[in-house]
Amino acid sequence: MIDLRFVKKLVDMIDASSVDSIEISSDKGMRIRISKSSNQRPTVQIASPMQMPQVIAGGSAPVAGAAHPPAGEAPARAEPPKARYLEVKSPMVGTYYSAPEPGARPYIAVGDRISKGQILCIIEAMKIMNEIESEFDGVVREIVALNSHPVEYGQVLFRVDPNG
Repeated sequence: MIDLRFVKKLVDMIDASSVDSIEISSDKGMRIRISKSSNQRPTVQIASPMQMPQVIAGGSAPVAGAAHPPAGEAPARAEPPKARYLEVKSPMVGTYYSAPEPGARPYIAVGDRISKGQILCIIEAMKIMNEIESEFDGVVREIVALNSHPVEYGQVLFRVDPNG
């Protein structure tokens, strides 16, 4: 259930600020997007929950019915399948920070084992520091986001090997 007082406060804050839009996503799939233009009051769009795929394949799967090499020719050497990684994506628009404060040790590094619920980074949105937690266990294979740089909603932040 959506608290309409909360939404009204968000609309009033956006209206009084220089921010053009904000999008908020919940763990249950609820999304609220508030945006404004210079000529009108803010508008509110609420999307119903939807399932987002969690596993992204690193390579492509073989196509059924693919052509076989002609008789007498050696088959092309098959490339080993690429590892499947889980992608941690940004749940909001904001600024990515890899550590709790400037000069501090980053929350995670490539090769670190992470567990569900562990803090991976911070995304600052509208002067609010949002801790991003892992939704699964695994080993960090790639950190895609750059410290102190903006990130978009749905942008990949990390790639994690669940079998690592």
